[in-house]
This record gives sequence, structure tokens and C-alpha cells, in this order.
Amino acid sequence: MATLRAFECLVAVGESGSVTQAAARLHMSQPALSHQISALEREIGAALFERRARGVRLTPAGRAVAQEARSALHHAALAISTGRRVGRGEAGRLRIASAETMTNWLLTSAMREWRLQYPEVDFELSEFSSADRMDRFLSDGHADLIVGPRPTTTNHHVELLGREEMVVVAAGSHLFADETSIGVAALTTEAFIHYVPENGLSVWVDELAALHGATLDPVLRTRSPRTAAGLAAAGIGVTVVPVSALVGRSEGTVRPLRPRVLRDIIVTVATPTDELSRRFVADLRVRGLPDGGRAVYA
Repeated sequence: MATLRAFECLVAVGESGSVTQAAARLHMSQPALSHQISALEREIGAALFERRARGVRLTPAGRAVAQEARSALHHAALAISTGRRVGRGEAGRLRIASAETMTNWLLTSAMREWRLQYPEVDFELSEFSSADRMDRFLSDGHADLIVGPRPTTTNHHVELLGREEMVVVAAGSHLFADETSIGVAALTTEAFIHYVPENGLSVWVDELAALHGATLDPVLRTRSPRTAAGLAAAGIGVTVVPVSALVGRSEGTVRPLRPRVLRDIIVTVATPTDELSRRFVADLRVRGLPDGGRAVYA
């Protein structure tokens, strides 16, 4: 198989019209350059140069090969350049799996600034409502990193980004509006907007209620904490959501649980040595969670 070095020799001789000049240009001896050309001619099965009184000239076969050789050399140089940029974390594709509430709350501003600063970095985003499903998605090789609450277990490299507050949401006219915080037991007497089993919050909320001796009365179940917050603000019932589900929402009553409940928000990386993932995670750590992961109460 022809080598890139043989192509370099062919192009250099063709452009200079001289074996001596081509060898000097490539910092080779003339015998070494001639050996490369001879090997290429044997592989192709045709003469690539014809000798003239003043140097050499490409044959028709030589011109055809040289044209393709220039393209091969260009793409080889491009491959090296791209590899270096990816190796420095300045180019490539970063596949992120995220808890659905994390996208607007945490990731959008970071991805926007990265696209401006590193236009050769492309993002692929997958959203989930279950931390355990995200971890399996990472394990199956479909993502480079995941951002969200802790899964039940993981074998991957984990870094803590911060702790996010869990809050109660109700209608603006609800009696909870007169309280500064809401005990979990107080949810027993309320119509509760719960989560479908596929959402990791479904089990989490049930465990929280059991811990405080509360009995929940689900009036409906939804996949999305953002939807749960909207339904609660509209007076359908009350619910518990992470602060990240409240992005862009101002209506309704939002109150902290009593005692306050926080959950870890982590980033899990498939390959900690990957420079692109490492730099993006470092950026997320510097940014931290919006408002320190706490709700802002009116």
C-alpha cells in the first residue's frame, strides 16, 4: 500500500521538476527519494516520470496520481489538525445525557457560551426523567457524560456539582401561601400531583412521605416535574418538585419543605481522561448551580 511519504515525494518532484530540489525540500537524500518513487511505480505498474534534459516531467499516469496524492495529503493534514483540536478539547462532539429539568436551568447557558467560543464543538443532548436510566445509557456507550441527581448505584467517575432544593408548589390562593415552610405531613390532606413510575421522583416522593408518616392522595400522575409545577400552580393539587423545574415560572405558591430537603446534583463521566468532557465539567463546576441550588421565595 502506498504511503503518504511516497505521495509527498511524487508531489514534490512533480512541482519542482527536479529530484535534487524535491529531496532538499523534503530533507531527504536523493537515493531515499528515488526509492520511494520506484516503490510507488511498482505498485501502480506504470512510470510516473520521464527524464528530460533539464530535470523530469510527470507522465499522464503521474499527473493523475499526483492529483489524488495532493488530496490525500490534504486530508491527512486535516485529520492531524482535527485530532489535535479534539485532543485539546477545542473540537469534537460531546454527547450529554441530562435530567430534563437540568437543560434550561443549568446547561443552556453553558452550551451557548461554548458554541460561541468553540464553534467546532457540537453537542448531542438526550433528556431523561430517571437517573438510573441515564446511568445505563452512559454504560451502554451512548453518552460521554450525564448531569442530574445521583443514580441508585454507578460504576462511573462522579463529581458533585452542588445540592438542589426540593420545594412544595401550590396555587397562589392556596393556604400554603400563608406559611413560610411546609411540613411533609401537611401533604396528607391535599390532592397530590404525583409522578409516573418511570420518573425517578415517583419512588423518591413515596419514600419521603413514608419517612414523615404522610399518606399521599394522587389525583393524577405526570412524567414531567415542570408539568407537575404548572398543574399545581393552576390549582389542580399540590406537588413536590426540584427547584430546576421552576425555570421561567412565576405563578403559584412555592415554599420550602420543613425541614429543608436537598438532593445532590452530579456529573458522571464515561472517560475522565477525555479532554473535551474534562473541560466542560470543569466549566460546570466553576459556574455552580443557579442561585446555589436554592429557591428564591417571594
